[in-house]
Amino acid sequence: MPDTDGSTAETRRLLAADEPAPVWTYNAEADSDLLLVCDHADNFVPRALDGLGVPARALERHIAYDIGIAPVTRMMADALGAPAVFSHFSRLIVDPNRQLDDPTLTPAIADETVVPRNRQLSPEELEARLQGFFWPYHAAVARQLDAMAARGRAPVLLSMHSFTPVLRGRARPWEIGVLWDDDPRLPVPLMTRAAARGWTVGDNEPYSARDGHGYTQHVHGDKRGLANALVELRQDLIDTQRGQRIWAAEMVELLRPLLDDPELYKPYRR
Repeated sequence: MPDTDGSTAETRRLLAADEPAPVWTYNAEADSDLLLVCDHADNFVPRALDGLGVPARALERHIAYDIGIAPVTRMMADALGAPAVFSHFSRLIVDPNRQLDDPTLTPAIADETVVPRNRQLSPEELEARLQGFFWPYHAAVARQLDAMAARGRAPVLLSMHSFTPVLRGRARPWEIGVLWDDDPRLPVPLMTRAAARGWTVGDNEPYSARDGHGYTQHVHGDKRGLANALVELRQDLIDTQRGQRIWAAEMVELLRPLLDDPELYKPYRR
């Protein structure tokens, strides 16, 4: 069960009393200086939004959430004794890893699937989604980082995602991608270590942290001066329980020695 759910009256505007809160924090009291976050952990859509008008099978696709990444992240949190913050809503409602002016914040079309309830969204409807889902998630991340920083060391932030092996006909060969901006302390040794273990590693692939499309990493990591990285795992590697266990263990193996570096726990000076 979640340790905390971030539930407030404001977050319940679009949620019935028997529906889950939009965010939960796991291992909140863990004494690790690493925070794991999972922006696209779930495909839940509340009844008030009527499935967003898409076929039920569409909510099982990558357009609704990052397949496989939530179990991987939770197993990593257990193994590393670290806290983790998980979203509990579909990214089709509102994407917590998009800037507020990004057209894919509430996509009307997602990988060729029309999302009827996102077409001609009124300002009031958008605000209700932001208040009900987007802001509670980010408030939970901020609270956890604040609590960790109060112990006297700058936390390390790792944002966990997954990506499709093919998108719009283009094969994506990387098993793991690492997105980062200008702080090399965590991403560069992480990529080096992953490559040394035989993985095909994407350096700011299949997306880039330098084009402004992300939100969580920039706001909670870069702007705070925290060592951070966004990890993307290819979905065909983690779409089974066996694959999830393998990659959770692999990520722990990659990270554990890196987390011993005291330089990670200092504010980054550009």
